[in-house]
Amino acid sequence: MKHTKLLLTLLSAAALTISCKKAETPSQQLDKVQAKAAEAAQEMKDYTFAQRAEFTKQMGLQLAEINQELDQLAAKIEKSNDAAKAEAKPKLQALRDQTAQLNKQLDEVKNATESTWGEVKAGFHKGVNDLKASFQNARQWVSDKIAP
Repeated sequence: MKHTKLLLTLLSAAALTISCKKAETPSQQLDKVQAKAAEAAQEMKDYTFAQRAEFTKQMGLQLAEINQELDQLAAKIEKSNDAAKAEAKPKLQALRDQTAQLNKQLDEVKNATESTWGEVKAGFHKGVNDLKASFQNARQWVSDKIAP
């Protein structure tokens, strides 16, 4: 039941995003990505070892959405001035690196045993929180340097 609600929420958000194709500022895009990271952090607290497959599936979907948002943000940054682009590229790469690290950690979650479940899940949770903090920093930078 809980997972059905989550799936319906994600589908509704995707439908809303598709239907509302107005231009978003980079800051708004970062807000969305940070919200998704926060949602992932909250959801992972509720999974038991027996629900490991569902956990990895949901976290994989959320990481894919984050990567998609990062691609959209990168496209917007490419349209900014050269100085902003040069400064933004390492910041975007750092976010991509963190997301790649979370993908590796998600592989560890898939291979976790019942005895390592808590530790592996906690490590993934820390990675999501770190990504969330990085998005906060990036959002502030975008707000200061690129967004009108």
